[in-house]
Order: sequence, then structure tokens, then C-alpha cells
Amino acid sequence: MSQEILHCPQPFLLESGKIVPQLQITYHTYGKLNAKKNNVIWVCHALTANADVFDWWKGLFGQGFLFNPEEHFIVCANILGSCYGTTGPLSKNPATGTLYYQSFPDITIRDMVAAHEILRQHLGISKINILLGGSLGGQQALEWAILQPEIIQHLLIVATNAFHSPWGIAFNEAQRMAIRADETFHLNIPEGGRKGLKAARAIALLSYRTYDTYCKTQRETDLSKTDNFNASSYQNYQGDKLVNRFDAYSYTSLSRTMDSHNVGRQRHSVESALQQIKAKTLVIGISSDLLFPVTEQQFLAQHIPGALYQEIDSFYGHDGFLIETEKLTQLIETFLAVPVANR
Repeated sequence: MSQEILHCPQPFLLESGKIVPQLQITYHTYGKLNAKKNNVIWVCHALTANADVFDWWKGLFGQGFLFNPEEHFIVCANILGSCYGTTGPLSKNPATGTLYYQSFPDITIRDMVAAHEILRQHLGISKINILLGGSLGGQQALEWAILQPEIIQHLLIVATNAFHSPWGIAFNEAQRMAIRADETFHLNIPEGGRKGLKAARAIALLSYRTYDTYCKTQRETDLSKTDNFNASSYQNYQGDKLVNRFDAYSYTSLSRTMDSHNVGRQRHSVESALQQIKAKTLVIGISSDLLFPVTEQQFLAQHIPGALYQEIDSFYGHDGFLIETEKLTQLIETFLAVPVANR
């Protein structure tokens, strides 16, 4: 495994027309590019993940798993706007000499993909054999497959959509409201908005899991209890976990980026945009996903030429895309084993 940083001193033009004066991209690579340069696996990560895919997608990536460094050259880049090394709200603005905080410009999924493109070219990668991602990562993968249809050979997308739904946007706005209600967020200091971020994470969890998940994992056995419930403790615990590894400014920025996702923007229609994808595509839905319901993945499969739709029956809701690695492995192995001409 290798963690590296790509420094791009030239201005980075955003879809909005605004400019980030300098760009830094932190990324991980695993394994080696083979002589034919046809063993590249590129992973696009989700909202609060980082570039170390072996850490957060265990069971699918790593030694002895489907995507392993013995066979593949695996690349995962931290996304634009994050707080794990790539330029984001807690980076220094070279034009002012101070950190961006809330002045960090709004970015889109296409801006994230444009940064991936810079890194791809820097690494000398001409073809990506497999491009995959779930949730926000799937949104990036979709955009990339539309923007560069000749480069992506296989597209694997899980629990994602062609455009972010009003339901998803409403969840994100509720989280941002919680963050903005924390007065420290407006002080523009590194620790600003932490209480708001904790509340935001608690809201998000309700969309990541399901009623049945909570009823099983957080159920009470003490029938006399009137306070200090397991579910309450769980929400606080998960909120603290995120606060200890993330920041409110990046979270706010990235949630707005997710809201901006629409492959049909300036492309006539969503359907015509999806028709531009040439990669052999597997679309996977999670049966219990409340945030990205399976109708969204079925829509993708219907409009991406030749795409195959598969569904995982999971107890874990949206988080199933990170947890159900054995089921994902089985579906992906079967998909990749079928000759291209027969798909």
C-alpha cells in the first residue's frame, strides 16, 4: 500500500466557473500496474470515507479477497471537499493565506470526477478495467463513465442513483440545519460545529438503517426502563465517532455536492445521459435501502445500455453496501465471469 499526494499548482476550474487556485489530491494505491496496463481497479468512495479502501471496504478489498493487490492495481482517491488530504474547506486558500471554512466554493460530482481525471492522467492509466462505487461513490462512477465512456471498461455501482432525490436532499438539508444551529460553526474555527455535526450524524443514521434494524440491534430487555435507552446511546455513540474523525465544514460541503448530482444536467435528459455509457455495467440495489431505494437502481439498469440489475436482500438498509461483502463478491464474480459478448 502506498499513500501519496499529488500537488497541482495550476488553477482548478469548477463546473460553476469558480476557481480553486491550487489543488491537492491524496490517494492510495495497492499492487502494481501490469505490463498490459489492464488490471486497474478504481474505487470512488462515499461521503465520509477516505482513500484507504482496504480499511473501510474489508471483505471486498484486501489480501485474499476479490479485489486484492496480488492481481490488481487498485486506486482510491480522497474526494474534493473532504478532510482526508484532498483540497477542502479546511485547506488553506493561497489567495488569502487563511483556511477556507464556509468560503470553500460549492463543488459538484463532476468537479470530483475532474480531479480523478487529473490523477488518472498523472498515473499514466489509459484504461480503467473496473470502476466501482456505492452511494456518493456510485454517483462519481456514473459521471465518470458518462464523461469518459471509452476509458471505463466495467462499471459496478451499488446503492446509488442518476440524480439525487427530493427525499435524499431533504435528509441532507435537515443535517445541515442541525450544523448551522450550532453557533460555533459560524466562528470558522477547526472545531466549529461539532455539536451540530453530532446531531447531523444521528439524523443520517436513520436513513442508513431501517426500523427493523433498530428494533433488533437496539431493543430493550428491561421492561421497567423509562430512560437511557439503547437506541439513544447508539445515536450519541455514532455521533461522537464521526465528530472524532470528520469536520462540520467538509460534511456540509459534501452533502451539498451530493444534492447537486444529476447526470442529466446540460445533457438534454437523464435518460440520454445514461445512454452514453459504454462500459459493461452491473447495477446492484439493496432491498431494504430507504435512502437510495431499489427503484433508483432499476431505473439506472433500464437506461444504461446492456446493464444488468441485481438485488441484495439485506437487513442493514443503505449500509448494506458496506456490510454485505460476501453477497457483493458473489454477484460481482458471476458478472465478471460472463464473457463480454454474452452480457
